[in-house]
Amino acid sequence: MKRNWSSRMMFSYFPIFLLTVSILIFLSFLIVGELSRSETNKANRISTGYVVDSLQNALSDVELSVLQEMETNHDYGDFLNGLSDDGDRTRLYNTVKDMSAVLYRNQLIDSIYIYRKWDDKVLTLSGLVDRDVFADREYLNQALAGNNERNWSDVRTLRIFSSDQPVRVISMPKKLPLPFGAEGMIVVNLSMYRVEQMIDSMTNSQVSFMRVVDSQGQLIYTAHRENNIQEGSVLTRIYSDNTGWTFESGIRAGELFAWMSVVSYLWIIIGILTVVLGTLYILYITRKNYRPIQAMMNRIQALQFREESLDSKSRSELVLIDQALETLINQTVSYQEQYDENLLVQRRQLFLDLMEGERGDSPDEKLERFKPFTEEAEAYAFIAAEMNQYDEFRRKYPAKEQNMLKLTLMNLFQELAAEEGLQGWAEWVSGNRIGLIIGSGAGLKDDKITLRKLAERYLRWVSDNLGLSLAIGVGPVVSGLEAISESCQAAETALQHKLSLGKDMVVLSDSLPDRSTLHSYKYLQMLSEIVREFRIADENWRKRVDELFVWFSGDQIRDEEIHMLLHMLIQMLDRELGQLSDSLRRIFAGPSLQGYYSEIEAQTTLEQVHTVMLKWLAEIYRIYVSVNESKSYRAMISEMKVYIEENFDNPDLSLKHLSDRFQISGKYASHLFKEEFNMKFVDFLTQLRMQRAEYLLATTSDNLQDIALKLGYTSSITFGRVFKRVVGVTPGDYRKHRMKPGAED
Repeated sequence: MKRNWSSRMMFSYFPIFLLTVSILIFLSFLIVGELSRSETNKANRISTGYVVDSLQNALSDVELSVLQEMETNHDYGDFLNGLSDDGDRTRLYNTVKDMSAVLYRNQLIDSIYIYRKWDDKVLTLSGLVDRDVFADREYLNQALAGNNERNWSDVRTLRIFSSDQPVRVISMPKKLPLPFGAEGMIVVNLSMYRVEQMIDSMTNSQVSFMRVVDSQGQLIYTAHRENNIQEGSVLTRIYSDNTGWTFESGIRAGELFAWMSVVSYLWIIIGILTVVLGTLYILYITRKNYRPIQAMMNRIQALQFREESLDSKSRSELVLIDQALETLINQTVSYQEQYDENLLVQRRQLFLDLMEGERGDSPDEKLERFKPFTEEAEAYAFIAAEMNQYDEFRRKYPAKEQNMLKLTLMNLFQELAAEEGLQGWAEWVSGNRIGLIIGSGAGLKDDKITLRKLAERYLRWVSDNLGLSLAIGVGPVVSGLEAISESCQAAETALQHKLSLGKDMVVLSDSLPDRSTLHSYKYLQMLSEIVREFRIADENWRKRVDELFVWFSGDQIRDEEIHMLLHMLIQMLDRELGQLSDSLRRIFAGPSLQGYYSEIEAQTTLEQVHTVMLKWLAEIYRIYVSVNESKSYRAMISEMKVYIEENFDNPDLSLKHLSDRFQISGKYASHLFKEEFNMKFVDFLTQLRMQRAEYLLATTSDNLQDIALKLGYTSSITFGRVFKRVVGVTPGDYRKHRMKPGAED
């Protein structure tokens, strides 16, 4: 065993350590190199873009300056018209002077000359010459022929006079007067030397290079060519629309990523240091930790925990330790699970026995064993909490989450009781009901408000944090655990009155009515009156239903009795109204009624039951009234049709007017029109008015305002808009084209 553990532990994870460090160093090189290339490309593109933008802005400024001068200075117009040559030559001198001013204001401009078409002369800064003897006539002829595709020409050699030294320029020709005049042309020539100086000032020859090529790929210019820059690979190409040039740039050869060598050395040093420090740390930790493990192995072999451990020389010590620990853990876990399960079952059984009043064998010993209460209590009370809409809860959550939520509620009930200074013992007694035994001193009998306050805290917390709805019944305070069954029975009875007594879904057993019989005669009489008012289509049935629910609350009857009376009301309505029409038969059919009953029983408050009941009865009443009214509606709709045809020119004619005239509701009148004519009342009235309008337009010469008034419109504008929408043409066009009533447009 000498050096066995030390070497095994060290060499077990030392290779992976070296591999990890090597990979990290290699990835670091890659990342730094990639970031460096990316940032270099980005910086080069930004700097090249700045040069191109600056040059384009300078060219645009020159162009804008010249165009503004041509538009605002009338001397150029006088020159083009020949006024400068009449008599005094001062105007011609002023024009030359203005051209010189433009030249001085723009440092990039080398020269300017203006061509005048009517006498075929060219005005330069040196004077007026004929085009035939003008040194730059070849370019001028091309510009006049319109061969230039861009604002600025390619780089060319310029001589204003034959005796001048040739200079490299780019030229911009513009026809005068602006924008597309035919009286002449101005030509602005920019000095390529000054353009190159401008580019040189914006580039750094120590780091990068830049060259400019034309649209044909010919080299125009290389920045800092006098420094003999050794060019590297091109990183950026940017095209300039104004000149047709392409700017190519990159990092100077020999300097590209030169600084990375320093970073690489630094990373290598850091990697070597990391490996050395890691190795020393591993050696230290290995020597420190292997001694306890060796001691464990000695004890396992000495105790002969398993027969296989006798052959320890041929087996790994770690395997032996793992087997020993696994066996111990499995035995411990298995024992603990069995113990906890038995304990939980016995604890819950004791809770159920106390609820039912069965003492069983040695209850005092079980209470002492389980210790549900930390201190001995003198008074007890039982609280029963029922989960509302339990079927929806089961559909919404899977079984695992249901169990978790139920366990949360158990712990919550006990913790909130402790915060109120009470002792609590909670258990689930059925699928949707949880019970809580409260223990406290004798003062709990006189302080029943504490129990209600505790129940309300349960409701608020569960609703706000878990989104669940509970109904809670609180039993009376009793002395001793042997009487807890009485409090439990009272709490469960209280839950049967949660609709009529449940204020915020908390029902106290002390609030239960002191009578057990239902006043059947009073309720049956109320149900008969509701059905009778339904039968005679009296809206007063709604007030009767409201009174019925007030009685439910005042008499504090059980939930089961409330459901029974509401079912009885629906059955009575079925007998009276169910056979009057197919619509009523369908609404009282089995599936529809079953859905209604389920909806009623799913509600958790009396107000909710009241709302659902009114909604259901209102639907039945609407169908019943519609069936009643439809029996005589044909005579009424015929009378209404005649009345509308005779009074369609009344501007006040509307559904309300018809409602008042025939003593029916506006909604019902609209329904009659839809059923009889398959159109709305407004469309029917509009159709009558437009038919009359076509007749008046075709047979009379009345103006549009008079016709509008005859049709019931207050203004000709409204009439014209409606006529155009219905007929398809305006009233004026209808009369102008002599169209006939009923003709297509």
